[in-house]
Amino acid sequence: MSRTALITGGVSGLGKAAAIRLQADGVKVVTLDVADGADLVVDVTDPAAVHNSAEQIGPVDILVNSAGVVGPNAPLWEVPLDGWRRTFDVNVNGTFHTCRAFVPGMRERGWGRIVNIASMAGKDGNPGMAPYSASKAAVIALTKSLGKELATSGVLVNAIAPAVIETPMNADTGPEALAHITSLIPMRRVGRPEEVAELIAWLASDKVSFSTGAVYDISGGRATY
Repeated sequence: MSRTALITGGVSGLGKAAAIRLQADGVKVVTLDVADGADLVVDVTDPAAVHNSAEQIGPVDILVNSAGVVGPNAPLWEVPLDGWRRTFDVNVNGTFHTCRAFVPGMRERGWGRIVNIASMAGKDGNPGMAPYSASKAAVIALTKSLGKELATSGVLVNAIAPAVIETPMNADTGPEALAHITSLIPMRRVGRPEEVAELIAWLASDKVSFSTGAVYDISGGRATY
């Protein structure tokens, strides 16, 4: 059976790696991004645009929410309000908007896989990255709630929590913050996008059948719980 996947943030980083990996499994991939080169140039913070994209694409079996921003690198008391709001708007509201738009169709067909990209920061909290850490904690909680709501529907919802991965987004992380969070990884290296894409591909497949509302660490040993 041929399946269709929508990947937000699919032009670069983890989204691009996931697109390449899923295509290797024969999945038809549609990328949604604000960047040129996406199949659909859409801002996930715009609920109307996301809804319209759902109508344009039609049935989607797999949803990978990879669109995200790092946000401000500063102590919490110095974080600008617009930076805080923007981080939540992309990382949390964007995930909410796509799930809200595409879940009904998955429920109707009785099969679906949603993979939300969270972060180790959402578990541990990274210093100097309060907006990002808090937003990824929200993605984890959203995943757990939605997973329970859809538990008997055939639609599975899981999240992954990577440590530092070598992506363009992390290139925007301040050098001090990046050095600190890399030093926490027992493997003493950052992860590669294709390593994360393998986990995404499994969570998007029939091979996962008894897991929903879960968070899968891919952290080089950093995870503590």
